[in-house]
Order: sequence, then C-alpha cells, then structure tokens
Amino acid sequence: MTTALVIGGSGQIGRAVVPALLADGWEVRVLARHAADVGGAEVVLGDRQDPDALDEALAGGVDVLVDVVAYDDRQAAPLLARADRIGSAVVISSAAVYVDAAGNGFETDEFAAFPGPIAEDQPTVTPGRDSYATGKVALERAWASSDVPTTILRPGAIHGPGCLQPREWTFVKRVLDGRDVRVLAYDGASRFHTTATAVLGELVRLAAQRPGHRVLNAADPRALTVVEIAAAVDAAMGVTSRLVTVPGDPVDGVGLTPWAVPRPVVLDLQRAADELGYVAPGGYEDTVGACVEWLVETASARDWREAFPGFVRMEAMGDFFAYAAEDVYLERSS
Repeated sequence: MTTALVIGGSGQIGRAVVPALLADGWEVRVLARHAADVGGAEVVLGDRQDPDALDEALAGGVDVLVDVVAYDDRQAAPLLARADRIGSAVVISSAAVYVDAAGNGFETDEFAAFPGPIAEDQPTVTPGRDSYATGKVALERAWASSDVPTTILRPGAIHGPGCLQPREWTFVKRVLDGRDVRVLAYDGASRFHTTATAVLGELVRLAAQRPGHRVLNAADPRALTVVEIAAAVDAAMGVTSRLVTVPGDPVDGVGLTPWAVPRPVVLDLQRAADELGYVAPGGYEDTVGACVEWLVETASARDWREAFPGFVRMEAMGDFFAYAAEDVYLERSS
C-alpha cells in the first residue's frame, strides 16, 4: 500500500480528494489543525507552519503529497526543505493566474479578453506575494523548479460541499427566500468555467498514479452560461424561476452574480485527457446537487454569514441580494 499526505484534507477540496485516494487503495494521512472525520484517513493534528507537525505528517516518507490550501511559495518552502521524504506532489493552483496578450487578467482594472479556450501555455501574471494570483504563480514556480515531480492543477470557480465561499449560495438563498426571479447581467451570457470538487478528486487520483512535472487545467466538461447555472441550481432545488436579463454591467447589485464577467473564461481541458486519460465524473448539472444539498443543510443550522465567510468577503463586489433594487428595475422594465 502506498502513502498519501493531504494538507487541507478536511476542507472543501479535501472532502473529494481523500475518498478518491482511499478508494484507489492509498493509505491516506491528513494534516489538519482541528480534529475531523476524514472517512478512514489518519489525522495528524497540527499547523503546516509547525516543523514538528510536518515531520510527524511526513514520518517514514510519503509517496505523494497533495496540497490543496497553499497560497504562495512560503507554504511550499517547508515542504521542499523535506523533499527527500516526498515521492511526488499534486498542488492546487488557480485559473486566476492567466493573463491575456495585453497583460490583463482577473485582478486588473480591465478584465482579460482571451481569444478562446485557455490552454496551459497561456501567459500568467508574474510571481509575487501581493495578490492571490501572483501568490499562486510563486507557489507553482517553487514546486516546478524542485526535484519533486509535481502536477499543478488550475481550477476555475470551485463548487462542492464544504465550501466557505459558495457561489451557488447566490441562487440557493433566493429559493429559500421565496424569490422566483433571477436577474442576470451581461444578458445572462457570462461564462466563468466552473470546477466540481469531484473533478479535482479524480484528477488528483490520476496524477498520483502517474507522477510527473506538468500543469493541467481542471474544470467541468462544459463552461455553462450564468443562465444555465441558475437553471441547474433551481433544478437541484426542485423549482423553476423566471429569468430576466440585463444588458451590460450590474448596476447597484442588479444582475450581479459571482460568475458575472464581461468576457468569457473557458478552460481548455485537452491536456488532462491526453496526459492522464482523464474523463470527467459528470457535468455541472450532475455534480452541483451535492453542493446545493450541503448549502441548504448548513444554512438551516446556523447563520449563513457565519457558515460562509468567504461569500461574505465576496460582497466587496456588491450586493448579491439587492432585492429592492431589482424590484424597481423589474417594475420600470415591465
């Protein structure tokens, strides 16, 4: 039996990665700061910045290390200092690293304009520690320059049970609030490629079997429009909503969703199929139900602002539940 160590194994991505590895016959350890039920995996309690905790987690060496929560090269450094105990690695990065030919990306004033599906050789932001995207590139470079064969996975908008920043809450809460209309900016045609945690679990499983230095996009088989995402979430909740589209940018929250982008973000997935024989475990419509079920259950047990702190932080974009402003817009446009 081979040994895998998953850092962040009790969180959203870990919930999919750990069972995928266990089912594939791996002996799995999880490094976690708090006690958690990880489905038969061994839990090593401790912080990743604690040298003693890392030494315990890596005791005897591991065949593959999976890091699903690192932000930049500072999280890679303590692990790479122990590279002699790591056979191979799989590290979660982000599609947010990409920039277009003009150098525009996800964090620039001008949103990127990609000519088509984004392949892994698309330019990225420069590595650094001053933003999410630059930190992820620094993380990638640290592992890529090491002697540890490392698969870098670049997901899009992640969805799945256990998410602290659940974009789907935008539509789930509307159903729970009895709101039967979905008002969507950019004519509802925005496409921000989604990634199920089940997709990441399967790609980690395959990459663990076949170590190597590579970068792979990780996303659902098809990049849905926001109209299609809204319909899929509604279907998972057993409702049908009226769709109203708004041309152009959201205004005062009207039309705003976490997938509302002025130009499409679609990831090319061919390399994962070619290098790992990857086949998706299902499309967004097939996998989002587990996320929706978890959101409803979690929100029924405690205040959603406490349960989903990442979503609260996303409200810097605007009010995702601007019902009063929507009603005014709907009345004026009727």
